[in-house]
Amino acid sequence: MYVLTIDQRGSTGDVDRVPELLEDIGSHSGVRFERSVGDEVQGVLQDPALVVDVALHALRSGHWYVGIGVGPGSLPPDASPREGSGPAFVAARRAVERAKSAASHVPAAVVAGSREHEAAVACANAEAVLRLVGGLVQARTEAQWRVVDALRAKSGAATEQGPGRHGHQKQVARELGITEQSVSRAVLRSGWQEEWAARPAVEMLLATAHRLILENAIPGTQDGDDNRGEA
Repeated sequence: MYVLTIDQRGSTGDVDRVPELLEDIGSHSGVRFERSVGDEVQGVLQDPALVVDVALHALRSGHWYVGIGVGPGSLPPDASPREGSGPAFVAARRAVERAKSAASHVPAAVVAGSREHEAAVACANAEAVLRLVGGLVQARTEAQWRVVDALRAKSGAATEQGPGRHGHQKQVARELGITEQSVSRAVLRSGWQEEWAARPAVEMLLATAHRLILENAIPGTQDGDDNRGEA
């Protein structure tokens, strides 16, 4: 499983943004996240593509630290993420704390719920690519986001491969009341195509880490069994 722990940045001097994020993630992805403690939310996912989508959506606003834990865990069916335990939950805690140390850059981290070396390398590589893509997402202007959001809505599902392949720029230009050239410039400067070219790399690395951890798992040897513990 993949556990995402997302903590608000600068929460002591800011409003509580958790309700807005929970509503936003739910409407954006249909995934269940819950407040875990304070200004923090947590969710459990099984699809690496959805992990990337939620992580980038949270990074977009600049208000959140994003930690991703990869590995086995225990969560009863239909239970709250707060009831989960195991290495993936411990790894997510480590990841969000590491994301806080990267706050001057892109505050995202990926940690393996295992000591397996190759899985740790895959997680480190996933983190590196995620931060690169997250940098593109965070650098977009509001005008660029209007174009990107409109193109993504035209493209349909989150797994579609970006606006250049769908021929919707003319419709978006008309809807937004701008020229097609303005739409093309926004796509180019926003790094939208580069984002969608890189997303599969993050997904593949997350899936590889997950597979390696499970293949090399020995019952009773994984670290940690507490949702919020430190090993």
